Amino acid sequence: MRVALLTREYPPDIYGGAGVHVEELAGQLRSRVDLEVHCWGEPRSEPGVIAHRPWPQLASDRPESGAFAALSIDLAMASAVPDADILHSHTWYANLAGHLGGLAWGRPHVLTAHSLEPLRPWKAEQLGGGYRLSSFAERSAMLGAAAVIAVSEGMRGDVLACYPELDPARVRVIHNGVDTHVYRPRFEEATLRHRGIEPGTPYAVFVGRITRQKGLSHLLAAARQIDPSYPILILAGAPDTPQIAAEVAELAEQVRRERGNLVWVEGILPREEVVELLSAATVFVCPSIYEPFGLVNAEAMACATAVVASRVGGIPEVVVDGRTGILVDYDERRPAAFEQGLAAGVETLLRDPVRARSMGEEGRRRAVEHFGWPRIADRTVALYRDLLGG
Repeated sequence: MRVALLTREYPPDIYGGAGVHVEELAGQLRSRVDLEVHCWGEPRSEPGVIAHRPWPQLASDRPESGAFAALSIDLAMASAVPDADILHSHTWYANLAGHLGGLAWGRPHVLTAHSLEPLRPWKAEQLGGGYRLSSFAERSAMLGAAAVIAVSEGMRGDVLACYPELDPARVRVIHNGVDTHVYRPRFEEATLRHRGIEPGTPYAVFVGRITRQKGLSHLLAAARQIDPSYPILILAGAPDTPQIAAEVAELAEQVRRERGNLVWVEGILPREEVVELLSAATVFVCPSIYEPFGLVNAEAMACATAVVASRVGGIPEVVVDGRTGILVDYDERRPAAFEQGLAAGVETLLRDPVRARSMGEEGRRRAVEHFGWPRIADRTVALYRDLLGG
């Protein structure tokens, strides 16, 4: 069986959970199918990986140029996969490639839904009118796909709510996964000291991009209500826009003035360092306001770290409230209540490291048992075979 995996992100260019998903899935699929990966960016040296670049004439300083660039890459990808038996796309950046390739070559297109454009209106800040193009690309691909993989039951419900024309039988749930051999408890005192944290000090950590979806502004507001003797470590990825970067920077400065003990690390860190900082933390905080699965929670759990997270999307399918962490209700109409809940949950575990450690151990067991990649890859290949008639 020849499978073409279509994606924006692929090593070494990974900046989010969808990219991690594709990297891990590709690694598992290679022993199961004849795999070819099509991605964005510079040429890769890895066999069977083909990178595509946007049409240079589309480049401009307008925010919409990113969406036009994506569509040009979609055309290149679609034209490059005539020999594939299955096309499998990830995120709107590559969904249209799968849809057009499926139409052109008469092949089944499988779409993994990592997020949904109708539920991310703030993306208009980043893409401008390109948000309408990204929504068009996702909708066209979603309605035309032979099968849609939702990464959680919550995500499946969102898919069917946003696209009621879809036959529910075409939407399958295959959970996201985590490499529990890479994400495992690992401690290195030098890493903590390098980041300004004394080993043995209870601290909370956030890992995520600076985007409205990840709720970092809510965490910073909550931080002002947390005992200032506890460090809060922010591992912040790239901002979506200069505007949100400025907003978050201003909030961070307020936290520094009012409570201090805010450790800010910007940029994508080596995975080994992230694992070490997750492992040493007393609690990982996920204040997302939208999260179809919430892979970073599973990664923290695999590192045996307790989690405080918002009760949105697929997160309750990952974090078991009261056993592997604490879930906090999110209501966009009551942000202050959400922030108070985050602060209370984080401080509860910071003050009770025995309970936090117990939750972390249970989280590690759950990550290994439920979110291992071999099982997920087997289910994905079984779906491919169903679409090809066995």
